Amino acid sequence: MLLIAGSLVSFRSRPEVKEEGKIKWLTIEEAFALNQKKPKKIFIDVYTDWCGWCKVMDRETFTNPSVVDYISKNYYAVKLNAEQKEDIVLGTDKFVYVAQGSRGYHQLAAALLRNQLSYPTVVFLNEKFQPIQPIPGYIKAPEFHQIITFIGGDYYNKEPFEQFKTKTYPQKFSVKI
Repeated sequence: MLLIAGSLVSFRSRPEVKEEGKIKWLTIEEAFALNQKKPKKIFIDVYTDWCGWCKVMDRETFTNPSVVDYISKNYYAVKLNAEQKEDIVLGTDKFVYVAQGSRGYHQLAAALLRNQLSYPTVVFLNEKFQPIQPIPGYIKAPEFHQIITFIGGDYYNKEPFEQFKTKTYPQKFSVKI
């Protein structure tokens, strides 16, 4: 599947602006470069400009203080437009836009989503930039917090998600969302 290794060849820079109480969104290239120096899990929000539910997640889920806090501490957070036309180079791998009818898609989005192009979809990568899990659809903040803690705390390697939700999560996370 998607195993990305090597050094960063192309890197689009952006000003480093951190707004208090907001997720610091990175490009995939920025997360890749940071991960080379300090490995950390990567959370990717795969969206499109026309996706209404993507905008709802931006407005409601990704602004929740508990979600913002956990993502900021445990992940490199990436926004990836699934229809962006700019090439993405990660190490020795180059991903390009594929024109298709009136709309196309980006090869990296297709690879991350296992060719199931559905928006919004959140994707989790481990510290080695290997896929853990894509999760399609709109997710409300309380459920999303369960997912990010399940993956961020490596519980996904120890127990099924249903068990985590009913037993481990209530014991470990006393978060009111």
